Amino acid sequence: MRRISSSMTVRFQALQENRYLSGLNDEILLHLAENTRLIAYDAGETIIHEGQSCQGLNIVESGRVKIYKYSSTGREMIINVLDKGESFNEVSVFDQKENPVNVSAVLSTRTWLISADALRKVIAEHPRASQQIIINLSKNLRMLVGKVAELSFYTVTARLARLLRELPEAQLTGSGPSRLTQDDLAARIGTVREVVARSLKELEREGAINIERGKITILNQEKLIDWE
Repeated sequence: MRRISSSMTVRFQALQENRYLSGLNDEILLHLAENTRLIAYDAGETIIHEGQSCQGLNIVESGRVKIYKYSSTGREMIINVLDKGESFNEVSVFDQKENPVNVSAVLSTRTWLISADALRKVIAEHPRASQQIIINLSKNLRMLVGKVAELSFYTVTARLARLLRELPEAQLTGSGPSRLTQDDLAARIGTVREVVARSLKELEREGAINIERGKITILNQEKLIDWE
């Protein structure tokens, strides 16, 4: 982790362009910009530890992050993956409790960190600013409800088929850290690598995908849909 020097103008423009803060006047944005830092993380580096105190609202400036939790046995469960412009850690900012999840950089990543105290002050003094926060929290709640439904009602192969359809091609067939491993896929759908390996073989036998040297190519979208 390292702090990146940024001018007030750059910070102001970054906040002005963010959907969270759109509609706020320049005076408020300048106040927030004074309390915003740009921080860089290497791929694999932890940004937020579960249980630690909240430092503020994070907005992805570049790169990609994953939000996840660990089970009592150390198994990782990925809750969400976020890209440029998306934010995380809203819950801790506003309930003023410890971070409920872990967050780490999937790729080399830079995030804007807005002070929790400064943001809470703005929300208290300017209720309009809370509207987008509420919308984003509602979006996250719907996403979590969907995950609970998937875990409850769908088989691992069905969950994997849906995930493969939703992922960008580069994350299946690319090279380097952008390509997901079987461990990554398992963490995304709430299972373990061995089960994912069996499900991938099943989908390959059905002619839905092809696997070669760890790269997954989708051959038939309709067959993946049939599994859902």
